[in-house]
Amino acid sequence: MTGILTTTILSFILYFVIAGFFIVQNKKYRMTTVKAVGLIFINLFIIGVIIIYMVMPPITIPNITIANLITGAVGMIGLYTITKSKPFTKSTKHFDTITGAIILLAIITIPGFIILGVFTLDNTHHSITINEVEEAKPLDKESTPVVVSPEFARNKVQKAMSVVPNTQFYDLGKLQVQKIKDDIVFVAPVEFTGFWKYFRGKETEGYFTISATDINAQPEFVESKMKYTNSSYLNHNVSRTIYNAYPGYIQSGEAQIEVDDNGKPWYVQTLYRPIGLTNKPDFNKLNVAVVDPVTSVVKLYKANKAPEFIEGSISSEMASDENEYFGKYVHGWLNSYFGKKDVKIPNESGTESSVTPIFNENGDMYYFTDMSSPKENIDSALGYTLIHARTGELTYYNGKQNNGIMDSKGAKEIVNKEFPEKKWTGSMPVLYNIDGNPTWVVNVLDPNGLFKHYAFIKAADSDFVVFGDTASEALESYRLTMAQDPSNVESTDEGSLEKRSGKVERVLVTTQDKKQIIQFLLQDDETIYTVNSGKAPRAIFLQPGDKVELKATIRDNQTAIVETITIEGLTNKE
Repeated sequence: MTGILTTTILSFILYFVIAGFFIVQNKKYRMTTVKAVGLIFINLFIIGVIIIYMVMPPITIPNITIANLITGAVGMIGLYTITKSKPFTKSTKHFDTITGAIILLAIITIPGFIILGVFTLDNTHHSITINEVEEAKPLDKESTPVVVSPEFARNKVQKAMSVVPNTQFYDLGKLQVQKIKDDIVFVAPVEFTGFWKYFRGKETEGYFTISATDINAQPEFVESKMKYTNSSYLNHNVSRTIYNAYPGYIQSGEAQIEVDDNGKPWYVQTLYRPIGLTNKPDFNKLNVAVVDPVTSVVKLYKANKAPEFIEGSISSEMASDENEYFGKYVHGWLNSYFGKKDVKIPNESGTESSVTPIFNENGDMYYFTDMSSPKENIDSALGYTLIHARTGELTYYNGKQNNGIMDSKGAKEIVNKEFPEKKWTGSMPVLYNIDGNPTWVVNVLDPNGLFKHYAFIKAADSDFVVFGDTASEALESYRLTMAQDPSNVESTDEGSLEKRSGKVERVLVTTQDKKQIIQFLLQDDETIYTVNSGKAPRAIFLQPGDKVELKATIRDNQTAIVETITIEGLTNKE
């Protein structure tokens, strides 16, 4: 209760000033005034504690100023009423000063905080650690695994709720993706469904985990009783527990659960102190509160110094705010409405507060968001951001090397239009680099949130869509289709080429878009080689028995894209 009492007391500063003025001025009825001051204080204090207990306003200058104005105004009206003092009369002009002062203070401070907030937008934008990269290098599927949609994971976990003891008390809480040991999983706490269930249950039973990369995985329930949770009431509520410990910090979003390597769950909440006389965040000074859900012990860390098992010390809500400050206020508030030079709008296709958590090859978690133009009816991506989930550092890939690729909204719409009769929809689009081609990978879900397909969509060609029941199946189909497309039969990385030689066993020549594609097998080699006649014109004369030497990009699905080929007796090296 320390934080709540502190906030309440700070809300009475103006009231004490007004009360002192009344006591000094009411010489004739001083004792009556003193009693009135005390009576009003007791009543307002009780009401204030209740309101602050429920609302939990952080102790910031704007919040405390507004609380003082409200408390002071109500207290003043009460004092006028009880002491029978009459403002705005000839005999009580001294009371007019109090009324006028409060009105003037309200007129100055409330618009003043709004104006300060506008001018502070530049400071908030500049507090973001930004790295800008000219080439928008999409994510590598080999190092950043495709993640299943949280809607699908939630659906599967929801069906497993019957394993929870006293399951009628509980519902599934917020899903949080994280890495436990070497596995990327969704973690979801069991939460109370209402006050009476909390009153009877007292503590929750544990949490679920389910693989975030395997659509066939089944949820696992881990028994770990928790007394302090998001759905608990009164002093057992996590947000209130954090507020009582650190009332001077602003909480970002809802506390989320993270599990350490021993399987113990912790509630994690991003906190920040505002810039100057505003409630705007300073992204250079983000903190995280870690709460033990059994003992209620709260520890505060700098976001990047949180315990190692915590992937998301920066909440998805904070990451979403960071994207908005970065893109919208790049040249200040005025430019965000007029001119809009360099303004970028984050798309809202993410799975958590408009962002999508992903992991890189080092096991670090980032929030992915693609950015589009503020101009309406423009569905091309300007680039995308990756925000490090522990440091808050934002990297912007500006897409100048990949002009004309569609944004995530466009990718979802392609999927939505593919199955109108079934009402299947696209979810969680993430941009990957598939063999040098920017590619949207989208989960396809039915109306109940059940997974149906993966969609691989070429970001620069909305007509190029491949579906598969698994990520690996869709990837193989996508690569094979790409290999047969004349515009894509080429390698983009000389360093990835391998030399091969042998005798041709079988040949298949097909025509696409007025160009010929040659596919062939070599003896004692199961790899399917594909070459574009535009790169090797004489390859159309390839026959079984020909001896060849070639350089190709060899893929793990036993296919290869040929960059150069020499046919003995027919060609020089091409």
